[in-house]
Amino acid sequence: MTEKSRNETGDVYGAGNGDAYEVVVVGGGAAGLSAALVLGRARRRTLVVDAGEPRNAPAAHMQGYLTRDGMPPTEFLAEGRREIARYGVELVKDRAVKAGREVGGFRVSLAGGREVRARRLILATGLADELPPVPGVAERFGRDVLHCPYCHGWEVRDQAFGVLASSALSVHQALMVSQWSKDVTLFLHTVAEADLTDQDLRRLSAAGVAVVPGEVGGLVVDGDDRLTGVRLADGTVFDRSVVFVAPRMRPRTDLLEQLGAELNETPHGTYPVTDAHGLTTVPGLWAAGNAASPMEQVINAASAGYRAASLINGELLFEDLDAGLPQD
Repeated sequence: MTEKSRNETGDVYGAGNGDAYEVVVVGGGAAGLSAALVLGRARRRTLVVDAGEPRNAPAAHMQGYLTRDGMPPTEFLAEGRREIARYGVELVKDRAVKAGREVGGFRVSLAGGREVRARRLILATGLADELPPVPGVAERFGRDVLHCPYCHGWEVRDQAFGVLASSALSVHQALMVSQWSKDVTLFLHTVAEADLTDQDLRRLSAAGVAVVPGEVGGLVVDGDDRLTGVRLADGTVFDRSVVFVAPRMRPRTDLLEQLGAELNETPHGTYPVTDAHGLTTVPGLWAAGNAASPMEQVINAASAGYRAASLINGELLFEDLDAGLPQD
């Protein structure tokens, strides 16, 4: 063999320098780590670039992941990093700031100054939640200010819920959370009462959701650091112990745009156009998890990473076979 590097088990990487990989995964959350685990077990030289900004960082626990229900997100990610390390996957804490296409794959520039190359690229960069600019909301997000009833509904069931409206979609949120409590108040905040349709009003009434017009001025917190109410701008206070909000989702699309991937505008943000497996419109470029869809919970994101990685491994295998490379 000439100009081919091997890992400790003798696998051929097909690249002769330390910054050339078969697959680079940008993002070290559930989707990225799941993809890296599959690729590592498939004996692919893989690098994970992780900026350390998981979306669920404010949450103390994650729910709905079979066998991991209630596990702290930090513990989940730490275990994932330990697992991929067993298979020789490299992980670097850095930020991918620039990406370009080149013959045979991609090059990715990191904020720390390093440049790496890859035959395939997986973007699992997730998204950021932009919260309504109401005093107290950002400080309590993930505690008693929540966004997803599937993630947190059971833990706060039967308490007094408030829903802070920021768009017409907030009606849907109020109706959904009524599954977990029969004491729900929708605070219209920046949504005009006239914007509610007759169907909205009928459904809210059927669900027993109270509707309060007027802008919200802030949250009320007692001396024990517990949320106790929602205060309107006129000073009126409504007793509430949990508030649901609908953050504005901001997908991290910089690298996708640099690489020329087709994007699609949705009510929940701008996401790449992909096939059912996560392949974007750019050959060799994949998106997984919240980088591809706003609705991916942790378990769905992990599944998407697994699926993308397994298909990439097959692509690389047959690409090498068709190119007539020696197989050892």
